[in-house]
Amino acid sequence: MTNLFAWRYLRSKKSTNAINLIAWISMVAITIVTAALVVVLSVFNGFEGMVNELYSDFYSEISITPAQGKYLMADDSLMQRVTATLPAATAVVPVVQERAVLVDDEDKSIVWLKGVTPDYESVSGVPHNIYRGQYAIGNKEEPALVLGAGVENALQIRSGMAVFPVTVYLPNKNANSSDPMEALFSANAFPVGTFSIQQEFDDQYAYTNAGFMQYMLGLDSLQYTALECYGGSGTMLTDRQAEKLQLVLGNSFLVKSRVRQNQNLYAAMATERLIIYLVALLILLIAAFNIISSLTMMVLEKRSDIALLQAVGANATTIGSIYMRLGIILAGLGGVAGLIIGLVICLGQQQFHWVKIAGQSFLLDYYPVVMKWQDFIFIIGIIGLVAFIAGFVPAQRATRIHFALRGAD
Repeated sequence: MTNLFAWRYLRSKKSTNAINLIAWISMVAITIVTAALVVVLSVFNGFEGMVNELYSDFYSEISITPAQGKYLMADDSLMQRVTATLPAATAVVPVVQERAVLVDDEDKSIVWLKGVTPDYESVSGVPHNIYRGQYAIGNKEEPALVLGAGVENALQIRSGMAVFPVTVYLPNKNANSSDPMEALFSANAFPVGTFSIQQEFDDQYAYTNAGFMQYMLGLDSLQYTALECYGGSGTMLTDRQAEKLQLVLGNSFLVKSRVRQNQNLYAAMATERLIIYLVALLILLIAAFNIISSLTMMVLEKRSDIALLQAVGANATTIGSIYMRLGIILAGLGGVAGLIIGLVICLGQQQFHWVKIAGQSFLLDYYPVVMKWQDFIFIIGIIGLVAFIAGFVPAQRATRIHFALRGAD
């Protein structure tokens, strides 16, 4: 019965057209904001997934570095503890990373030079992002270079087509002289390939053979700067596994999951998502207050109807529930319409790529869209909160009309 009265009040004409106008404008506002929230969160999910994919091509799922100093000993004892703790890991790859200067004639580039073993090719995403030349690291005696696209541009060369090798300068850790030339070791290496993942990596990194790096830096054959752990196909090494490995290895090592290796990035994305939620909540609450104002005016207009209902036996709870349901209907209709509109827009963008990204340098030429059920649950919860707020205040006002009329008699 209360639902019937609520629907009749929604469709009925009011003595003041402003009441109808405010109510419908508020419902439209909820529709637009809900649709916008669905679209914005889905686009955010799309970019977030793309960033995660790019970073997964570059960073290992778990990284092990020494807590003190630059190098660790990747002996059998350490490797056995790692593999025993991470049975899902298909590869534990040692790497040597150091600052280096690459020079070609008058052009130079300061890079992070990363020495890797042959196993790296089968587990890392870098070899799959070669767009010029080939992925090859050579060997200790004849090293090869795989350059980031930005490094290649800085050197003004083309990998795989260079006539002369690039000179690689690495620090001499045993140098005691103030002569800068004695503080560096140099060797030649041919650039054979160029990778492109994203600018952050393309401008700073180059790859070569781990044995060559150890020789240049005067390291033991078991000395590396880090161990990188990779899961198998369809298996991701998790934060919990990284924490478990940290307990096993103790304080002598730092064990970081992919999220912890990029903590600032993931924290920034979480903050951006929170800001989106808060802004949307604020706008929806403003729309709810508009509904409250229109329903409160309706309560004042329908005082005679409320008195009549009381005369036939309706109590304060029944009268309050009518306006409570009316607020829920207004907010609910707007929310459902917004969800449908947002869903249609997202499906259309996924299928037809309606909205393009300006410029030609981005990885995609359209806005990526990924819909997640968690977002829809959140949006429905927010709409439910707005509907409750929109109906509760007028309902409380309606329950007091009884006393006002009695006092007036």
